[in-house]
Amino acid sequence: MEEKDLKYYAKVHSIESFGTVDGPGIRFVLFLQGCHLKCKYCHNRDTWDINSGNYMSLDDIFAKIVRYKNYICPNGGVTVTGGEPLLQAKFIAELFKKLKAENIHTCVDTSGIVALTDDVKDALSFTDLVLLDIKHIDEQKCKELVGFSNKLELEFARYLSDNDIPIWIRQVLIPGITDNEADLLKLKEFVDSLKSVQKVEFLPYHNLGEFKWKKLGFKYELQGIRPATDEDVKRAKEILGM
Repeated sequence: MEEKDLKYYAKVHSIESFGTVDGPGIRFVLFLQGCHLKCKYCHNRDTWDINSGNYMSLDDIFAKIVRYKNYICPNGGVTVTGGEPLLQAKFIAELFKKLKAENIHTCVDTSGIVALTDDVKDALSFTDLVLLDIKHIDEQKCKELVGFSNKLELEFARYLSDNDIPIWIRQVLIPGITDNEADLLKLKEFVDSLKSVQKVEFLPYHNLGEFKWKKLGFKYELQGIRPATDEDVKRAKEILGM
């Protein structure tokens, strides 16, 4: 695609018209293709390759959303996720402008491990809620888990807080990797320093995406790690005082 078209076309992985776990209410969920992270627990391994997926126009996507407006409004809205959606920030900004004109709630589900470019800031200015996936609060452990340090995502969280953009913090709870008590206390300290956090959620690790890795010919990185239990989640919440 030519550079000028990136505002009006997105590389799309899939669409879910009746989502219930990606923000408040019933959501129209747009999964964008492409991710620069290498999360060892990723359950959507097929979203990584930016050359996969299909181009869809802004007008076509907007028209699909409007057809569901009566179902998703007033308590739900649209969530753009991925992959890493903010790799296509220009498109998100244009889409969210149109959605805001229709009084449709907008949400981005992101790792925050992106540079705070003008395009990203523009997209965030039309965003009602950010689902921020804190990969790991420890910088080195984060790098080992997803291939990048957490420096950018912590700066991203500060930017959201400083600009009063509502945040739902999310962390995948992986036994033996993200459930260390000292790390969770450090996470609590960081979350408490932010002023626009509305909710903190622990998403229990599962290995249901392992088959996708194998189907694509890749070794699943967390082979043998047990799924997180309700008790694991309860313990983490207690450590954070939830």
